[in-house]
Amino acid sequence: MCPDFVFALSIVVICPDNYTCIGMNKHSDDFQAALSSLSEVRRADSFEFSVPVIVAGAGAAGQCAALAAADGGAEVWLLERDATPKGSTAMSEGAICAAASKSQIEAGITDSPALFAKDIIEKTGGKVDPDFAQVIATEAGPTVDWLIDTHGLPLVFDHDWEACYGHSVQRLHKPPSGTGEELISALANAAETAGVQLITSAKLSKVYRDDTGAVTGVCVERPTGESEDIGCGALILATCGFGANPNMIAENIPSMKDAFYWGHEGNDGFGIRVGQALGGATQHMDAYQGLGLLAKAYGEIVHPAVIFHGGVLINTDGERFEHEVVDVSGQGARIMAQPDQSAWAVFNTGAHEAGLKTAPMQKIDALGGIKRADTVEDLAGIIGCPVDALTDTLAHVSETAKANTEDRFGRPFEPSDAPDFPLYTAKVTGALFHTQGGLIVDGHGQVLREDGAALPNLFAAGGTARSISGPGPSGYLPAAGLCMAVTLGRLAGEQAAKVAGAQLLEDAAAE
Repeated sequence: MCPDFVFALSIVVICPDNYTCIGMNKHSDDFQAALSSLSEVRRADSFEFSVPVIVAGAGAAGQCAALAAADGGAEVWLLERDATPKGSTAMSEGAICAAASKSQIEAGITDSPALFAKDIIEKTGGKVDPDFAQVIATEAGPTVDWLIDTHGLPLVFDHDWEACYGHSVQRLHKPPSGTGEELISALANAAETAGVQLITSAKLSKVYRDDTGAVTGVCVERPTGESEDIGCGALILATCGFGANPNMIAENIPSMKDAFYWGHEGNDGFGIRVGQALGGATQHMDAYQGLGLLAKAYGEIVHPAVIFHGGVLINTDGERFEHEVVDVSGQGARIMAQPDQSAWAVFNTGAHEAGLKTAPMQKIDALGGIKRADTVEDLAGIIGCPVDALTDTLAHVSETAKANTEDRFGRPFEPSDAPDFPLYTAKVTGALFHTQGGLIVDGHGQVLREDGAALPNLFAAGGTARSISGPGPSGYLPAAGLCMAVTLGRLAGEQAAKVAGAQLLEDAAAE
């Protein structure tokens, strides 16, 4: 067997039956039949080659799972569908929310896991599992410290991201460049240093199990069409969600079935379906992270810094339509409800300068996506809205800001937020970024059945697992996606190494 091939797993669908399964209604007989085709009974001792831990998907969750399993002494192979690991992580800003990390404490921020968990629960309206929320809130800080101290990741505390959108204090951490590409590159380097075997351009076509439901191995396929069966002691599914699967979106999130998808094309839900085929339960499949500040024409997100420094969203009627800093994820659907399914972010010089500290805003500005207006007539011409309506809107914001009070939406403004000319503006639209529902897991990332019992050696992390966002879009906290990815990835990797190690000892004793 070629050493650069053996081991791993991915989110790509290999055969027509599997792909059909991904898009079917889960209650249909055809769906159940297709789902069963994803797994097959096979004894663990029937494989010519086996490895202790297999991780499927080499995004942030998979990389962290692999690192943690390697730290636990397990041999780990990490399988990635694409030629280069990128996925949703590379498309993000690389930000991770976490409480009580060393860098947050050094920044003088008073925070705690209890406060973080309280924010999570309140943001979801109490619809998240409180015990699971507490686990993530407790372990996120140590996970960030582990990435920095043990694996040398260049994560820094983000002093510029204000306490907003549901976070009661500043708690975001990011790579120095503020890009997900830097994060995934740093994780890949750390995994290589830790001895993790990365196999790219490898696809999962089937998972094998025994009569108890324990995973015994996987079948993977190369672009050449060659396939290989590989045994394993534990399997971690870290293949993200189903944002790129229009059938699954229509089934689970019908309100976003016509939305523009701004995510990785590999997020087809295959990992979730594999988990279901093995008996795993799902929850909050209608949950998602929406984008409300996508500068679609430029392929970048207008950084929220311009909004929480006083910027507002104005539609082509010249009116505001929301409290801009209360619900970052639900904002996408609200913008899509506006004329032309778009709005204009309007912000003053101070907010403009704050935004230009970020890489996305620098790119948008360099491409001409940020327009300057010296008068209300200029601004109305850019937006294409009535001058009178725009004048009234800006006047109300200005009066509210100078009075240091709240507006009619309940949003507080400060004097520095006043929309004094010159003003800057960028056109934005709503979009679907990634889904938040998935396989139900416990505090160790172990996949649970409908009755709450854990599957013996199956784990999930990242978008394949149910998140801490509750149902719908509005429970999402900024940077919760990567918080979940790295934290649950670490926890799943640690436990998978223990499970695989225990199996090795049991097998040795039986010989």
